[in-house]
Amino acid sequence: MLGRRGFVRAAVALASGGATTMAGCAEEFGGETDKPPGTATTTTSSTRFGTPAFEDGGTIPKEYTCAGADRSPRLEIGGVTGEAESLAVVVDDPDAPSGVFTHWLLWDVPPDTTTIPKDVPTTEAVEDLGGAKQGENDFGEIGYRGPCPPKGSDPHTYRFTLYVLERRPRIGAGASRNPLLDELEVLALGTERFTGEFGR
Repeated sequence: MLGRRGFVRAAVALASGGATTMAGCAEEFGGETDKPPGTATTTTSSTRFGTPAFEDGGTIPKEYTCAGADRSPRLEIGGVTGEAESLAVVVDDPDAPSGVFTHWLLWDVPPDTTTIPKDVPTTEAVEDLGGAKQGENDFGEIGYRGPCPPKGSDPHTYRFTLYVLERRPRIGAGASRNPLLDELEVLALGTERFTGEFGR
């Protein structure tokens, strides 16, 4: 269960399969009006979280993986409760051979953020996101590293989870997964999640 208030919205989001077209979410997010190949969006309660890069549960384009440019996809957020003081994003792979593998830790994102741009720089602080912090992924690097499953394996499912937080975590930049998640689970007012698949 995520968050001391007992909201388990990630599971609801996955069950609802909240994929929409960009035409349907452009007004909600204030995003682009051109319809992309696919848009992943989850909606539970009022919060919306998605990407124009691929459909929820669909294939992640190579551009966002180790087989391509390995850059982070654009993320779009809407309807965050006024009680929130901060946002965080965790991207991970529960299908990795060694267990859950972390690809991205991003936190201290301002709660009024509606777009996390494509290709976030791999620095501990992200000034263009209000000084948001990034942590160490399981490649041992700071920032986003995309899907990179073993060659010849079945496609893995990658989880993109948004945490809506009642206050900013007391965790310094460069932190690893476990200390950050301990904070996020205590501070979470709710979560949203979409997924993508990739195989090599």
